Amino acid sequence: MTKRSPQDSDDLAERGLRYTREQFDEIRHQTEDYVRENPAQSLFYAFVAGLILNRLPVGRVLGGVFRLAVFAFKPAILIYGATKLYRAVEEEE
Repeated sequence: MTKRSPQDSDDLAERGLRYTREQFDEIRHQTEDYVRENPAQSLFYAFVAGLILNRLPVGRVLGGVFRLAVFAFKPAILIYGATKLYRAVEEEE
């Protein structure tokens, strides 16, 4: 197995970023062309997408996720503290 140098990973990251930019630009150009060819249909699609996104309970979903995270955070801290205490007692003995 060959070792990879940090420069290889930098090159990989740069190539990935370049590829992503190229793909995004291509999608953007295709979208612009479609909107220029079908402006009325594009407006209708945008209106429907906006209406759907407006009706979704995004705020309630994010609020629920936040409450769940806070609810789960307290026992996680308790377990973490108990584990640290157990390790400290084991090292002391």
